[in-house]
Amino acid sequence: MVKSIIYIKKDKAKQNGDCPLYLKVTYNRKSITIATGKYISEERWKQTDNLRRVLRQDKEKVLKEYLDLLELKIEKIANQLERFQEELSIEEFKLKILGKEIEEAKPNILDIIQIHNAHFSKLVNIGERSRASLQKYDRVKELVRLFNLKTFGTENVLLEKINNAYIFNLESYLKFESEYKGKLGIKNNSLVKYFKNLKTICNHAVKMELIQKNPFNSYSGKIKVTEATFLTQEELERIENKTFSVDRLERVKDIFLFSCYTGYAPVDALQLTRKNIIQDGDKNLWIKTNRQKTGTKANVPILPPVLKILSKYQFAGDELLPRISNQKMNAYLKEIADIIGLDKNLTWYVARHTFATTVTLGNGIKIENVSAMMGHTTIRQTQHYAKVLDSSVSADMNILKEKYMTR
Repeated sequence: MVKSIIYIKKDKAKQNGDCPLYLKVTYNRKSITIATGKYISEERWKQTDNLRRVLRQDKEKVLKEYLDLLELKIEKIANQLERFQEELSIEEFKLKILGKEIEEAKPNILDIIQIHNAHFSKLVNIGERSRASLQKYDRVKELVRLFNLKTFGTENVLLEKINNAYIFNLESYLKFESEYKGKLGIKNNSLVKYFKNLKTICNHAVKMELIQKNPFNSYSGKIKVTEATFLTQEELERIENKTFSVDRLERVKDIFLFSCYTGYAPVDALQLTRKNIIQDGDKNLWIKTNRQKTGTKANVPILPPVLKILSKYQFAGDELLPRISNQKMNAYLKEIADIIGLDKNLTWYVARHTFATTVTLGNGIKIENVSAMMGHTTIRQTQHYAKVLDSSVSADMNILKEKYMTR
């Protein structure tokens, strides 16, 4: 594990001929040189066989004892590190030998992100978090790396350098200069979500006591609430009533309708198996599971359209629905919209919005129950998804009109 060699440097000899003694230490296959501060003439070094023969001069005996103790110290340090299964860099090992304090390494932003992402990856592997979320955190790491490289000429930056100016410049870079798949700049809501990811990453580092405070707490960007795209009852029925001759489009249609009638996001819907279906005491069928994104329950009764879809598919395994990637799914949904003549951009999340509005709130289901079925942690989240339908407002106002007419 450790090896040391003592030698003289003749090229640095004093005028009296004494040469400095150096120590070459090899630790974990890496070497470093240490000046001992001691001297001996080249002649005496050779005559004593590098101080290995019997020494007669007192000063050489003292020198030999000093060097022996130094090598013994190195052995003790190495043995202690091995005993406690610690590892040091060669520079840190040198500081140990010299009896100097090892400065605590200052954290870098990419190191902090990697530590978080490695932990998050373990959660993905045991099914507690989604792979899609991990991909977003990996994307954050790449964006920060590219920004650092462009701005500072190096990929990594000390966390202590991340101040308001850094955050402002990073935001500006992402908004106007970042390029991905031919598109320049990142839109506001995606930008804010990336900074939210960075805040989450640094909160993890605070909990792990890697840093004392979160530098991204000062970021104040806000999500701009946009109206969610959803299908009306008439549009939903048009998709249901259409039978596609192409199998892949028929399968995609069924998966999309499944989400419309359950509210499950893509990452959750495609993970469902027969084991997620249970029957309650009243013989009603339910799909019971936890959302990967939040870990909250998302239990939904099985409506007749869902049961009809599930009866179409029988697999060798336990899965409920055909496996199709989210990217391909959205491309196929666009094809379906074109064929049916829908002037809407169909995506997985249009299905989720449709469940929140047309299927549930539009039929008088309480928002608290909709929130529970969608796996939301607060009603506020549901309000973002669940747009109040004009038909619901109209129905409520008609009741109010009748009350005033009878007065």
